[in-house]
Amino acid sequence: MELMKKKKNGYLLCPDDRQAAYDYCEGYKQFLDKGKIERFCVEEAVRIASEAGFVPFEYGKNYLPGEKIYFVQHDRAVIFAVIGSSPVTEGFNITAAHVDCPRLDLKQVPMYEDGGLTLLKTHYYGGVRKYQWVALPLALCGLVCKRNGEKVRIEIGNDPSDPIFYISDLLPHLAKDQKEIAGEDLNVIIGSIPDSEAEETPYKTEILRILNEKYGITEEDFETADLSVVPAEKARDIGFDRSMISAYGHDDRICAYPELTALLSLRGIPKKTCVAVFADREEVGSMGISGLRCSYVADFLKELCGTENALQAFANSCALSADVNAAFDPTFPSVYEKRNSALVNHGVAVSKYTGSRGKGGCSEAPAELLARIFKIFDDNNVLYQTSELGKVDQGGGGTVSQFLADHNILVLDIGVALLSMHAPYELAGKLDIYHMHKACVAFYENY
Repeated sequence: MELMKKKKNGYLLCPDDRQAAYDYCEGYKQFLDKGKIERFCVEEAVRIASEAGFVPFEYGKNYLPGEKIYFVQHDRAVIFAVIGSSPVTEGFNITAAHVDCPRLDLKQVPMYEDGGLTLLKTHYYGGVRKYQWVALPLALCGLVCKRNGEKVRIEIGNDPSDPIFYISDLLPHLAKDQKEIAGEDLNVIIGSIPDSEAEETPYKTEILRILNEKYGITEEDFETADLSVVPAEKARDIGFDRSMISAYGHDDRICAYPELTALLSLRGIPKKTCVAVFADREEVGSMGISGLRCSYVADFLKELCGTENALQAFANSCALSADVNAAFDPTFPSVYEKRNSALVNHGVAVSKYTGSRGKGGCSEAPAELLARIFKIFDDNNVLYQTSELGKVDQGGGGTVSQFLADHNILVLDIGVALLSMHAPYELAGKLDIYHMHKACVAFYENY
């Protein structure tokens, strides 16, 4: 019996998992590259699940053990479920992650010209450090909904043959007085050729002509569009040993993808009904029709209960709030309390509580739940470590756990630790990603 617990690199503890982790992460990188915004992420997840036999949810239907279903919430969130053999009153095993990420959204009247350039105005979404978004390759993604009901899918900049877009920054020779990048300075350059026949706004007119010829859209269609600017680069391996991945969207698709793959890899019919939630809007407080403050998840679970007691089902349920945590960064050690910080490739990060400054806004897991989950992980060779997000009074953060707990569902925060969280390109360890998958499988099959 070990009296002292020490963190140890996962590659030393589980050397046989190295190739499995590398192989698993190839699929994860493809998932990230195809799902740069939440709409595309949901679209790709549904495609993967459909190929594995999942079918759309039908209201009022009595589902049988083993059936696989999914429910899409306004194309921005999705719930997957595999019906278990036990009565629903014994509870659901739920994992919940979010698939929205910090980005730049186009304003409703975004296009203008100035200084011989055509540009787009943006409004940043979520917690970003604005200086990180300048002078890097950008893509434009989203949906234009025209007034006649037609929908136009936009994805420009992700394919190597596409043009990309760009936000300029001051040259160092002229930046002596520059203190920061303001939100209104995040203007995206999209063109520089004028229309030779336009008397007014010739640069803007030329871009609108191109958009109309290729996509059939006009300037007024921007008013009814969901368009976002995101990093254009693909997910890439990091390090001579290729042990890490740099990508846009780790937070929090790095937890959503393992939820789905775990559900797809269940052996036979699970005892309890297993549910994976891909939520939206977490980065801005989970408000809105696709955020977890909305009732759609609870309503879906109630539908699965049918005539059974939903209150009893919720009381017997358990959820993993699957969200990222901050990995200890040796370049900036002063903001971390190292004993209680996660390390890259040391296993999934488990947080008893989240919140900030006195645990404000947190949902704290009880000791009984932690002990039971850790026993499941130990029995199924899941690497895990405990962690919190920075020093007390230094920072902190929240997850969707509180909105699950609002329905009397036991919940524990667990996820993958990141470096450079919320940057356009974040860093994560491959072994941690793989063990997030293993953690979800172990939870689904054994809780």
